[in-house]
Amino acid sequence: MSAEPRINDRIRVPEVRLVGPSGEQVGIVPLAKALELAQEYDLDLVEVAANARPPVCKLMDYGKFKYESAMKAREARKNQAHTVIKEMKLRPKIDPHDYDTKKGHVVRFLKQGDKVKITIMFRGREQSRPELGFRLLQRLASDVEELGFIESNPKQDGRNMIMVLGPHKKKTEAMAEAREAQAARKAERQGVASEETSEAPAETEAEAPVVEAEAVEAPAETPEA
Repeated sequence: MSAEPRINDRIRVPEVRLVGPSGEQVGIVPLAKALELAQEYDLDLVEVAANARPPVCKLMDYGKFKYESAMKAREARKNQAHTVIKEMKLRPKIDPHDYDTKKGHVVRFLKQGDKVKITIMFRGREQSRPELGFRLLQRLASDVEELGFIESNPKQDGRNMIMVLGPHKKKTEAMAEAREAQAARKAERQGVASEETSEAPAETEAEAPVVEAEAVEAPAETPEA
């Protein structure tokens, strides 16, 4: 069965409870009268509550209603937050430079509103020193405490030790801030471009070349005969 409501001539009941274009209650009227009003207002008669007795119908522009509903659904999907768990793997004796790089990725993930699963991988004799991994996880959690918190405490899982960090900001908040920052950067670029255009020197008219006139000697007067 179609999920769309019945409209106009597809409505098959003797009478309906009619709602006007502005939401006003018209009352129970014969179907023919409701269709006549719809034609008079140049609108559609849409069945909005088929299970009511009698069914409730409303006068509206059904094409416009469907378009606006589709836009609202699209915007809702756009703003919908999906829980994402990123993973970052470290070694117990990680190099300071590598640690800073890995921490930078964790910071970026938390700013985006994502959870981060931190995995410490033990090899060989490192398995007998789990405290190395524990201290490293505690250090990382302390370094990013302004952005995230320990959602799952460190625990041993075979050769690995795992901890999960959760972001302080919700995913939807992070997405909204990212859009605002992008809009601000775009406005700033447009402002700089406009300023450069306004400060460009105006073209000056080319000066006409100055031509010095040569002195022409007047012919000498001849004596009268």
